[in-house]
Amino acid sequence: AMIENAAAYVVRNGPVTGEDRWEEDAGYSPFTLAVEIAGLLAAADMLDACGKNEPTNYLRETADCWNDQIERWTYVTGTDAGAKAGVEGYYVRIAPPDDGGAASPKDGFVPIKNRPPADTDRPAEAIISPDALALVRFGLRAADDPRILNTVKAIDAELRCDLPLGPLWYRYSGDGYGEHEDGSPFDGTGQGRPWPLLAGERAHYELAAGRKDRAAQLLETFERSAGVGGLLPEQVWDRPDTPDRELWLGKPSGSAMPLVWAHAEHIKLLRSLRDGAVFDLPPQGVERYIKGKTVSPLRTWRFNNKIRSIPAGKLLRVELSAPGVVHWSSDKWLTVQDSRTAENAFGIHLVDLPVNRLQQGTTIVFTFFWPEAMRWENVDFTVAIDQPNGQ
Repeated sequence: AMIENAAAYVVRNGPVTGEDRWEEDAGYSPFTLAVEIAGLLAAADMLDACGKNEPTNYLRETADCWNDQIERWTYVTGTDAGAKAGVEGYYVRIAPPDDGGAASPKDGFVPIKNRPPADTDRPAEAIISPDALALVRFGLRAADDPRILNTVKAIDAELRCDLPLGPLWYRYSGDGYGEHEDGSPFDGTGQGRPWPLLAGERAHYELAAGRKDRAAQLLETFERSAGVGGLLPEQVWDRPDTPDRELWLGKPSGSAMPLVWAHAEHIKLLRSLRDGAVFDLPPQGVERYIKGKTVSPLRTWRFNNKIRSIPAGKLLRVELSAPGVVHWSSDKWLTVQDSRTAENAFGIHLVDLPVNRLQQGTTIVFTFFWPEAMRWENVDFTVAIDQPNGQ
């Protein structure tokens, strides 16, 4: 029951997260997407073992659908930051939730909440983060996937900080969570400093890429960041020594210490290095996506993920939180079809619209009738049929 409840929460609320792992922004986060998809596949295996086939099928269908769209949501090309790093594209830190004003979430803006009031919103495409390495850590993308390799180059060009103890990384472009330039404490704004935690995560990536020696070097850097008593800090100071603030280059800043999250990553890295492989890497995604090349036959529309186009040849699955009738047309309302939803094991009311034979360039128009409330939605939504290889 616990696994079913957890999976139900993910499928009812994903793929968009209300808050990323840094507890700051909502949207499509590569890190959260990786956790969600890997979690759904693991839950499906567990439910399989209990003989629950219908819930299992739905979890895998949802995981496949979300996995197919990671790049549409979070991989950008042709940006200034990419040109600076010498790459054609990279995964962004987070893309904002879908709205009607952008062709894709990654075309929108992300508020950086620890910046001064006049300098908060940044284009999603301009914010790079090591978070995308989670796509490898959770088994959804290979360490040598060209998009991952591009992202690693962009991360190092934008966020790597070489210190006497070794290289560390910043959380993301424009981070303001840390001391001010003069060393005065963070007071709602400031300048983000390097996080030793991210050296541990990078070491796990290097290990996944087959570079155990490099991972071992990063372990040493990780451990050198510790303060008195071996406690690992949230951040280290990256500026010249500032004695009057008790800040020393490469030593713990005034941030939290210990950061238990970092200690957990340290323990996992020790185990992974001993094993010679990332010990907590879920196998399901590796088998299904990296080796099996599984592709989803559908795309999902829901109120927190209002897709505006789907590739030709895909079904359109409409998912609602209450019983509904999808009132839809593919010929500008000349003819109309009504498709009633059915509730699945996770409390989602869904129906698959058979639009997979419609030609590219067709537009599906639909609205909803809510039988329990006996009312119409009174808003028309549209989904265009795009080229077959679109994401």
